[in-house]
Amino acid sequence: MQIETLPIESDPLTLTISRWMQQLLSSFGISEQWIEYTKFFILVALVIIIVYVLQYATKYVLTFILKKIYAITKLSFFNYTINNKLPYYLALVIPYSFIRSAIPVVFYDFPAFISPLIKVADIYMVFMVIWTVMALIKSLANVLEQKPAFHNKPMKSYIQVLYIIFFICGAVIIYSILTGQSATGFFAAMGAASAILMLVFQDTIKGFVGSIQVSANNMVQIGDWITMPKYGADGDVMEINLTTVKIRNFDKTITTVPTYSLISDSFQNWRGMKDSGGRRFKRALNIKHNSIRFLTQEEIEKFKKVDGLREYIIGKQEEYAGFNKSTDSELPLNMHQITNNDLFLQYGIYYLKNHPKIDNSLTLLVRQLAPTPQGLPVELYTFTNTTVWKDYEVILSEIVNHFISVVKYFDLKIYEESSGSDLYDVYIKENAK
Repeated sequence: MQIETLPIESDPLTLTISRWMQQLLSSFGISEQWIEYTKFFILVALVIIIVYVLQYATKYVLTFILKKIYAITKLSFFNYTINNKLPYYLALVIPYSFIRSAIPVVFYDFPAFISPLIKVADIYMVFMVIWTVMALIKSLANVLEQKPAFHNKPMKSYIQVLYIIFFICGAVIIYSILTGQSATGFFAAMGAASAILMLVFQDTIKGFVGSIQVSANNMVQIGDWITMPKYGADGDVMEINLTTVKIRNFDKTITTVPTYSLISDSFQNWRGMKDSGGRRFKRALNIKHNSIRFLTQEEIEKFKKVDGLREYIIGKQEEYAGFNKSTDSELPLNMHQITNNDLFLQYGIYYLKNHPKIDNSLTLLVRQLAPTPQGLPVELYTFTNTTVWKDYEVILSEIVNHFISVVKYFDLKIYEESSGSDLYDVYIKENAK
């Protein structure tokens, strides 16, 4: 892009205005040596006043029109254009033609300044156009953010990418204005400096690539709960932009991580848990090995009265009756019998299935894990029907407390390490005997 300026002598209007002002100032008795400077300051003052009036009037009219359109249509786009200063930037664009035309007139007696100032005006126009277009794009992005489909999208990353594209295009145009050469020369010069630019802007380039991949693969959305132990991040995503991701931790601190770390490092996204509507919990109670035993017939009859156990006991009795026909019933080792831990497991399944805060559509288990020196772990594995953290913790604690309380009714004991005071109580009791 090459800006050509006509010679001053070829512009009759400029010549006419200059001669008229010179004659006018001479008629006021101003000396010949001061006419040029007086004329210059008067013209500068007039241009400033006219530009200010044009800018203010344009801004006022555009703001008034946009407010009226918004009041009639209720389209939020027009309100966002006001918030993003679209009338202000358009009001700066409008006086451009006047300023560019006024430069030859104002600097008629200082021709060396005309060409550089016209180039400055053209560069100014490039920035004004970019800011005007970006105000429109930001307004459109604000509208899209209100739509459910775009609610969790990193719109700031997209806007920053567009900023880069527009400013690159602006840099090419400014290069052409300053040098008078085409864009080909600019890209040739950029090619020679590409290695240095990649080194200086490597974080921005990585962030740009990372932001595109995160958005394209829908890896992270605004509002997602993510965990990144490497960066000490554990909370909700507040903002995703071109270079950084802001995470509000649950202790209300803010962690900022590079955008490209979301594709270079591992992280845990809890969105799947929230989308499922249920949150998993696992808790294990360690049952003492020596408290697990066979039940007597009297105990079995008593447990038949417990909700959820009667059908299980009757089914097992029928199943074991067939196994025990051909064995010597005098030896318990030869018999298939129900243990107190069997009933405890069955009771746990029945209790969880009938709990109003448990999601039965998801996995539900009460299972034994491998025996350990600390006892036999009985694990509760299920999902709540809520993902709200505080509600989840209340449900979990109530369920675990319930199971700890009912263990004794099955004549089972939970393993726990003895404290110093426990040993002291045993020592006192032994001495008392």
